[in-house]
Amino acid sequence: MICIETRHAKAALNTMLNKTARNDAKDITQMMRTGWFRAVHVKSESAQTLRALLVARKAMLGKVLDMENMIRGLLRPFGLKVGEISVGRFDVRVRDLLAGKKELEAIAAPLLDVRSAMRQQLARLHRVALTFRATVDDPRFKESTNVGARFGLTPRRYQSGQTGRIGSISKCGDELTRAMLYEAAIAIVTRIPKNYKLRLWGLRLDRKKGPKRAATAVARALAVLLHRIWTSGTTFRFGAGGKRGRVAAAV
Repeated sequence: MICIETRHAKAALNTMLNKTARNDAKDITQMMRTGWFRAVHVKSESAQTLRALLVARKAMLGKVLDMENMIRGLLRPFGLKVGEISVGRFDVRVRDLLAGKKELEAIAAPLLDVRSAMRQQLARLHRVALTFRATVDDPRFKESTNVGARFGLTPRRYQSGQTGRIGSISKCGDELTRAMLYEAAIAIVTRIPKNYKLRLWGLRLDRKKGPKRAATAVARALAVLLHRIWTSGTTFRFGAGGKRGRVAAAV
């Protein structure tokens, strides 16, 4: 069985004047007969299971944050501000603020219990950080540098005659993995105190191009690095680096 790339097929079908179910079937048959299609990788069942787990984790995390923000919003009109607090101390902080206020405590207590139960269930899913592996499924890329384009982290290009433009990133591919790589890149540049070539390269880009472009570039380099580690079976070394320090080597 061959699965074809949907955007490529849609662009081909849009060239036809009369769009009907019969014509679509005939045109798809013609595409397959002439070889004018692009085959896509079909993910394994294990990868799809991991993907379902990651989507469930993201949805549950969003609901937990919504619950915490709602509790904050309920207390704010009464002059009770939770403030910046760790996840583990959120419940204690809210109950301390509500001490002696029986009516408010009766309202907030069920919400805190629900929030606590959701946090406990989220902890069971939070341990799995396999977004990259679940999306790629099989490290089939011939060049590790091609992984960035797979997740839409390479810039768009338009060229026609004497016109040539380079735009923002394409944002093709999996949105969840792209977001995870971007968040990890921001953490590398802004939060991790240890200096190594990937981070130092990102800091230089931050000063020259700004934080958003720097984070995007580091996210693309991180995708290449993860693929290289996966295919070579090695571990990350803080002291190593590629040419001109662009990507920390995993060899």
